[in-house]
Amino acid sequence: MKLLFVFGTRPEAIKMAPLVLEFKNNSAEFETLVCVTGQHREMLDQVLQLFEIKPDFDLDIMQTNQDLYDITSRILLELRGVLNETKPDFVFVHGDTATSTAAALAAFYKQISVVHIEAGLRTYNIYSPYPEEMNRQITGRIASYHIAPTQLSKENLLKENISEDKIFITGNTVIDALQWVIKKIEKNKTTEANTIQTLNDFGYDVGRINRDRKLVLITGHRRENFGSGFISICEAIKELADKYPQVDFVYPMHLNPNVRKPINEIFELDKNNLSNKNVFFIEPLDYLPFVYLMNKSYLVLTDSGGIQEEAPGLGKPVVVMRDTTERPEAVDAGTVVLVGTDKQKIINTVSNLIESKNLYKKMAQAQNPYGDGKACERIVEIFKNN
Repeated sequence: MKLLFVFGTRPEAIKMAPLVLEFKNNSAEFETLVCVTGQHREMLDQVLQLFEIKPDFDLDIMQTNQDLYDITSRILLELRGVLNETKPDFVFVHGDTATSTAAALAAFYKQISVVHIEAGLRTYNIYSPYPEEMNRQITGRIASYHIAPTQLSKENLLKENISEDKIFITGNTVIDALQWVIKKIEKNKTTEANTIQTLNDFGYDVGRINRDRKLVLITGHRRENFGSGFISICEAIKELADKYPQVDFVYPMHLNPNVRKPINEIFELDKNNLSNKNVFFIEPLDYLPFVYLMNKSYLVLTDSGGIQEEAPGLGKPVVVMRDTTERPEAVDAGTVVLVGTDKQKIINTVSNLIESKNLYKKMAQAQNPYGDGKACERIVEIFKNN
């Protein structure tokens, strides 16, 4: 059975990498090929290097100032040649990116069956998150097999008249990736030492955590938060840092200028005049040091989707700076709380988690609804038996 995996962003790569490795470990039954689009160029390459995956095809679509029209059309056109050459039995795509939707459409045009990993996530608001919600709905209509991480994801698909025998609940492969990285760090002291040195070089001394300090890890990149949303987020971080001088706030900044502009303005980074000595704005981290830092954190403040799944796997409460989430299982389980970009809600929620041991314990010990780290094994078994 010939399988072609197509992905192009860092989150896709993280969640697809352990699955690629699992299929490659079953080479007697499967020929596993990898095509990357390069939608996230440098961040994608870092993950490929970490998991030691060498793509068979690299579309390298990135160009300056490209928009969603450019990304989607380039992927669609470039994949035509790859599909003509490889003639796979199945094309595997992941999640809700322009890469996944364009790849699914390209496979459909060739009448090749599509396997949608992390299928069935929904907010049912096509502009929140934008464009991800519509991407995953389009991909879901094209896919022949739907690999759902949770029961709720399956129920969403059933409501959309997807045949039950084409839906498989496996847990989320991101937990497999997370456990893979944690084991890699724990097994190799040199890897851990190098990770600590990397973080030091990036501007955050991990040793501070061992001196009775708490760490709040922050990420932000959502398109719908650009503008006033990120201004509100930055103002909340500034007030929290003043309020809790014994807490470190570490923010690996996304490269997008829409993220960096409000940070620069509110914290005056260009003047190198940080008023808060416990706020650390650092460059984006590779996946391994990011996981290491997340594992050392007290809580995570984010607008990311994947971190809502990962952090609870490490027992870390997640404060989500979004109004909606396609991962309500985490909210229901109590591992995640939604606050939007309302400045006072962010401040109040983080403050409560810092000050209330009972509230913190309740969130930290809640069961992660996204699986046990064996999703990839289950997916391989599905295709051995179909």
